[in-house]
Amino acid sequence: MSGLLEGKRLLITGVITDASIAFHAAKTAQEQGATVVLTGFGRLSLVERIAKRLPEPAPVIELDVQNAEHLDTLADRVREHVDGLDGVLHSIAFAPPSCLGAPFMDAPAEDVTKAVDISAYSYKALAKAVLPLLGRGSSIVGMDFDARVAWPAYNWMGVAKAALESVNRYLARDLGPQGIRVNLVAAGPVKTMAAKSIPGFEELENSWGDRAPLGWETTDPTPVAKTICALLSDWLPATTGSMVWVDGGVHATGQ
Repeated sequence: MSGLLEGKRLLITGVITDASIAFHAAKTAQEQGATVVLTGFGRLSLVERIAKRLPEPAPVIELDVQNAEHLDTLADRVREHVDGLDGVLHSIAFAPPSCLGAPFMDAPAEDVTKAVDISAYSYKALAKAVLPLLGRGSSIVGMDFDARVAWPAYNWMGVAKAALESVNRYLARDLGPQGIRVNLVAAGPVKTMAAKSIPGFEELENSWGDRAPLGWETTDPTPVAKTICALLSDWLPATTGSMVWVDGGVHATGQ
């Protein structure tokens, strides 16, 4: 039996360690028949080492979403490995320390600008950079953390995620006529490098399983990875501009 993503060519951003949600998405995608290209930022040699832990070692392309040259040349650099793309995962977010955990009222404008630029504007920037590689039926997926409420400690990253949710709707509107779907996965807390950098987030993680109707394992990124792959597949052909929750049902309980 062929896999859910048989023959698909995917670009997956945001792998930092083998605990990254993006790593598990790449692994699941390969297991389902996809060809995967990764992007890395910063310590590229580390990402290249992590890429070798996938079922099939994947090539790694450098991408700093604040670097115009990286974005302008991205399509050509991806073409060195695959002749086009059927799907893209945007798993990129960053906020300076003043935006997370510190008093919400104290974050300076330049720090907030950086958080929104990297965490929300980059979704549009990445989509535009890979557009020449995408055809009808292709899919763009972004990673979200439900921004409808004010979470403890999440502060300006919550604001950035709210912006991301809005960008998702506008991208879906503008790319829909080209047959390109754009959706977000709103995941519950998963123990990753990114989560460790959020002060007070551990408290959220520890209580999540008790609040989730289906239960929740913060050490198991598989449900999130599978949902990402479902959105990258052909099985949701009329779904766009949506946010799919993978949180054990916490968003629905009003707790």
